[in-house]
Amino acid sequence: MENYEKKWTNLWLKYEKRADAGNFCFCEMVCVQGFDEHNTIISNALKEFAKGIKGMLGITPAVVTGIPAKGIWIAKVADAIVPNEGFHLKTEAERIVMEASDENGVLYGIFYLLRQIAMEKSLAGLNIKERPAIKNRMLNHWDNLDGSVERGYSGHSFYFDNNKILISERTVDYARFIASIGINGVVINNVNVKDAATYLITPTYFNEVRQLKEIFAGYGVKLFLSLNFAAPLELGGPDSADPFDEDVISWWRGQIALVYEALPDLGGFLVKADSEGRPGPFTYGRTQADGANMLARLLDVHGGMLIWRCFVYNCTQDWRDRKTDRARAGYDNFIQSDGDYHPNVILQIKNGPMDFQIREPVSPLIGGLKKTNQMLEVQIAQEYTGQQIDVCYLIPMFKEVLDFKYCGSSEKIFDVIKNIGFVAVTNTGDDENWTGNDLAAANLYGFGRLAWSVSLSAEEIAEEWIRQTLSCDEEVIAVVKKILLSSRDTFEKYTCPLGIGWMVTPHYHYGPSVDGYEYSQWGTYHRADHLGIGVDRTDKGTGYTGQYQEPHKSIYNNIETCPEELLLFFHYVPYKYILKSGKTLIQHIYDTHFEGVMEVEEMIKAWNRIEAKLPADVFAVVTGRFEQQLNNAKEWRDHINSYFYRKSGIADEKGRKFY
Repeated sequence: MENYEKKWTNLWLKYEKRADAGNFCFCEMVCVQGFDEHNTIISNALKEFAKGIKGMLGITPAVVTGIPAKGIWIAKVADAIVPNEGFHLKTEAERIVMEASDENGVLYGIFYLLRQIAMEKSLAGLNIKERPAIKNRMLNHWDNLDGSVERGYSGHSFYFDNNKILISERTVDYARFIASIGINGVVINNVNVKDAATYLITPTYFNEVRQLKEIFAGYGVKLFLSLNFAAPLELGGPDSADPFDEDVISWWRGQIALVYEALPDLGGFLVKADSEGRPGPFTYGRTQADGANMLARLLDVHGGMLIWRCFVYNCTQDWRDRKTDRARAGYDNFIQSDGDYHPNVILQIKNGPMDFQIREPVSPLIGGLKKTNQMLEVQIAQEYTGQQIDVCYLIPMFKEVLDFKYCGSSEKIFDVIKNIGFVAVTNTGDDENWTGNDLAAANLYGFGRLAWSVSLSAEEIAEEWIRQTLSCDEEVIAVVKKILLSSRDTFEKYTCPLGIGWMVTPHYHYGPSVDGYEYSQWGTYHRADHLGIGVDRTDKGTGYTGQYQEPHKSIYNNIETCPEELLLFFHYVPYKYILKSGKTLIQHIYDTHFEGVMEVEEMIKAWNRIEAKLPADVFAVVTGRFEQQLNNAKEWRDHINSYFYRKSGIADEKGRKFY
């Protein structure tokens, strides 16, 4: 294993000394029965327990063969008693009994115990059964083999550099971190597969990929690769990628067999096709199902999954065209093929119809498909939500999506995906603190915990993260929790109002540029003129509202019933339109942008009050990020308010300074 020169923190697995909440007696010894102690996952679980207990309680637990009167007894049971990946923990006097049916359940049970100790919670009186709420809980990395990270805001890749695969203790630590929050699948390379990354499915990289696969497997995590749909053209195969071409099919059959011979138990492939210049089945007049099924049938022989992204839209839209609507594209491109996909195909669908904005409606494709496997995709890399400079805790947004009742009944988006999967574009890089801003790690932690247990509240998840990462001090918990829980609303206030989105600097997506994308090919328009703002997506406009099931179709179509936080996404609205608050639309825009800046200032004051109770390095990094955030918020406020004052000619009722 290679040396890794850069330092890195231990995120929430700090294992620093903790106050003993009466847990000492449970941690002196461990007995494992029914499992092979030499199994890699069991061995890693026991090493993790020993490391955590030594660091937090100052003792070294002994591994014993007899059932201990004091300590932890790990027992294997049938999956009918405890489902795979689950665990049952119960306290009997000075002993904790852990039941699990597989090694992953043991690992997750150990991490549960360590989490409680880190939070200074008592293990007495335990009687808890846990199993993951969602089957596949995955992270997508957008890392390139040259070491860059697309939409990465935390340094360079810790997987790749200069077209080489990096394998070090940092890789192992990352596997530990994500396993501790229940992640069981990871895609290591960018969905936009190009250049050297195309060769990941060739012997050029098999040895290193195998090592990565085995490291992750030791923590219950399946490894996946992003795949270049045009690989036959680039790797010396047929001069086509047509999924109906027999030579193409034959080439893929041989290549996939070669991959699985070298990399048995590889999870499968993730494919992005026909989007943003990527070739795909549309190139050859085929459907998305045609392209996905060709690969899926060949993968099925080897037990692999084919995950197919639904981020497919017309990227050459003419801004003069008022009927073509990028928001429609996902649904229009996939709904007609519902039920046509091979059983091992999973469609990976973004939470909204556009592109990870601070406020979007839930995509009508999720739940609109009735006969196709669906996986929900969210983004914890803060591409449009502050780029890990501005604090923006995204777990409340993710919970809103999971809880959305897409057809008005009791069935939620969670019910659609729970037996398939939940995936996040991750926010990690080779920065010392992994996520650029230390507070941004709450999104990584929170995604994993939410995917494991959707019943957890955003507040509960935030407190867990604070206790393990920063401090168990009650003032620290209260201050940081308030910052996190208010941060999304604050960011929304000083950026894009009422669901309109975008208005960002082109390409970089950080900072205001109100008309930056307004006349572009990307379909990201706000349609502001001197009378009003918003995109008419009703049945009189682009017809997008018609993609929803009732009652949402009617709710969104009517300006009076449309949720105000999404008003400008669905409707063109006059500046003098009166909102439910009694304010005009234009006054709401002015006021919220001033409020957003003031709320950032309050966050900074609160953060400064707890300086003495925080690690010095964390305080310094976050303080620096807050300074950038405040400048950013002021830029947004002044750009947006001045733009709309000039556009509308309507003065601010409060007489504040515009430019």
